[in-house]
Amino acid sequence: MVDRVSWVPEGVNVDVPSSARIYDYLLGGGHNFEADRATAEALIKVLPVRGMARLNRAYLRRAVLELADLGIRQFLDLGSGIPTVGNVHEVAHEVSPESKVVYVDFEPVAITHAELMLAGEPNVTALLADLREPEKVVAQAAQHLDFSQPIGLLVVGVLQFIPDSDDPWGVLSRYVDSLPSGSYLALSHFTADSMPAAMAAGKEIFAKTAEPITPRTKAQVADMLAGTEIVEPGIVFTPQWRPETPEDVGDEPSKANIYAAVGRKP
Repeated sequence: MVDRVSWVPEGVNVDVPSSARIYDYLLGGGHNFEADRATAEALIKVLPVRGMARLNRAYLRRAVLELADLGIRQFLDLGSGIPTVGNVHEVAHEVSPESKVVYVDFEPVAITHAELMLAGEPNVTALLADLREPEKVVAQAAQHLDFSQPIGLLVVGVLQFIPDSDDPWGVLSRYVDSLPSGSYLALSHFTADSMPAAMAAGKEIFAKTAEPITPRTKAQVADMLAGTEIVEPGIVFTPQWRPETPEDVGDEPSKANIYAAVGRKP
């Protein structure tokens, strides 16, 4: 049994690996436990998950900067995870300090630490909620964001944890329906298109965690962008989405194993 530390919210089972805490570990964070670290190390043996996590985080930064440059001043970040370097509000505030951000996650550790980090940030809020309940999330977020003005909806590296039975396409469609014209949807999603055997092995490891994964094809990811106009460069691997330098792309971008895309609601 892992020793419980003072910052762990009541009811959190630290012996069951969590995707948010695994991601935190892969990015070099300290808000994770032995079960999370063991799972991450098992994943490292079958998939380049450290690189995948780093490239996904870099894509998030570029997407937020791009939307901020386009005038987006409100962001709704679904499945935001445990706070780490380069959080959405920090990136958005580089362009406009007045930008508003609402983080949403159902991992209590993530929200607890977000609340601690956000003390003194009047334009940034963290909500403990399940993204599979769009109407509830939007109602809560609307207390902080103006849904009559464009919003940047961020769904980065989270939808693979929503099984087909929960209809992630329908869930996302309901969020898009709630957004005004001129809003943007930025997403990224695990795929087995490039490394099927390795991703299958990773899927087996994730099956023993609190959130098993469902990698999806490029066509399935495209369906998630329904209701938006996909902007250039389309659906690509994370390092290929508007890289800042050639080095950002690397020699084998397909090893990112995560598709990324941004769509604009007309």
